[in-house]
Amino acid sequence: MMQTLKQQWFGNIRADILSGIVVALALIPEAIAFSIIAGVDPMVGLYTSFIIAVVISFAGGRPGMISAATGAMALLMVPLVRDYGLDYLLAATILTGIIQLIFGICKVAKVMKFVPNAVMIGFVNALAILIFMAQLEHFIGISTMTYLFVGITLILLYTLPRFIKVIPAPLIAIVALTSIAIFSGVNLNTVGDLGTITQTLPSFFIPNVPWTFETLQIIFPYALSMAIVGLLETLLTSQIVDDMTGTESNKNGEARGQGIANFITGFFGGMAGCAMIGQSVINVKSGGRGRLSTFIAGIFLMFLIIVLGDLVVQIPMPVLVGIMIMVSIGTFDWSSFNYLIKAPRTDAIVMLTTVIIVVYTHDLSKGVLAGVLLSAIFFVIKISTVKISKDGNRYSIHGQLFFASIDGFVDYFKKANIQSKKIQIDFSDSRVWDDSGVGAILKVSELLKSKGIQVELVELDSSSKKIMDKLNGVLSSH
Repeated sequence: MMQTLKQQWFGNIRADILSGIVVALALIPEAIAFSIIAGVDPMVGLYTSFIIAVVISFAGGRPGMISAATGAMALLMVPLVRDYGLDYLLAATILTGIIQLIFGICKVAKVMKFVPNAVMIGFVNALAILIFMAQLEHFIGISTMTYLFVGITLILLYTLPRFIKVIPAPLIAIVALTSIAIFSGVNLNTVGDLGTITQTLPSFFIPNVPWTFETLQIIFPYALSMAIVGLLETLLTSQIVDDMTGTESNKNGEARGQGIANFITGFFGGMAGCAMIGQSVINVKSGGRGRLSTFIAGIFLMFLIIVLGDLVVQIPMPVLVGIMIMVSIGTFDWSSFNYLIKAPRTDAIVMLTTVIIVVYTHDLSKGVLAGVLLSAIFFVIKISTVKISKDGNRYSIHGQLFFASIDGFVDYFKKANIQSKKIQIDFSDSRVWDDSGVGAILKVSELLKSKGIQVELVELDSSSKKIMDKLNGVLSSH
């Protein structure tokens, strides 16, 4: 255990520190932007990103993954902040943490196995598109110099890694181009244009709300939705980082860690947050692998605000836009175009549906939920065909017998011209799954009995026998 922790913290020190610095710089404009979306002061988002990143580095189950304020969570907060104010948001954040902690204890991460690969591909691609779309307002139609700086940033990010491996390319681009912008005096939008940064540390306080059942009724729906969306985005991001790094992570530990982080954040003036795929990709591609990278990202973010706040506000937005565009390019699964051609049509439809709904609603949870439901529907359709073969007086059932497949089973025996007085129905290549299946067997048995035909059920497996015995004490099975 101690050896593992030592490796997670100190097994990749130089790369973790440098990648953490890059992530901290990229976090600032996003944290401010998400605060504006939620309708709160920019410092709320910055405090959120600082506290969650630091806490999750200790409490989380996925080393190297970045958690902070996110757009998906910010969108859910808008009505609560608008109608009740910041203190109710902080109370909801605390409750969100409690719910997530309970989810983690209950091992909710096992639901990840129900998310098909087509949905995962759609999730990643939709997120890449959203990251790119979020940058458009910061450089489209602003100025020629803005386009130039975005272009130079992209060139640097593409070429520098070929020659310089020691320092992450985004960090070099930010320092170099910010210096050029400051000393040349070119007119560019900067981080400071997004909102006012206050050079103070967050302080502990209890949200000023009445701690009553009425307050709970107000904040619980928001807290529950934030807990679910936050965990969904976190678990999907965790899986993506697992695949990128070729390592496994403790998903339930991450769920518990997210709960602890949000619970603490609510007492320090922060809003609920979760894992960020964009920042996590920046971290991994910059060499970050351990808990130290996440910790440094949070600590350096606060260092930037408190000590270097006057410099931070002068970072040109086109440089950060260029970094995020490169992130979106790196995040997008370009092989998915080939996937659309070669994958089964149903999988391709699921992937496209997930992308379209996420991009249209800007809500990751809705797209993933739609994708999972659509996959389930396609799966049910696929296995709902039951075929019956006849060999003398023995009728063999091929396929699963459940609510979606019983019509074909019943119709066959309704139309069958059976001359024998006794038949066997063979379930060696079938299984009875639910009460609808049992009901269909009873219906067929009664139908044939009314025609003077005796029915014997054979080769039922133990699971089918169990449900038959439970739901039908009369019909004997062998």
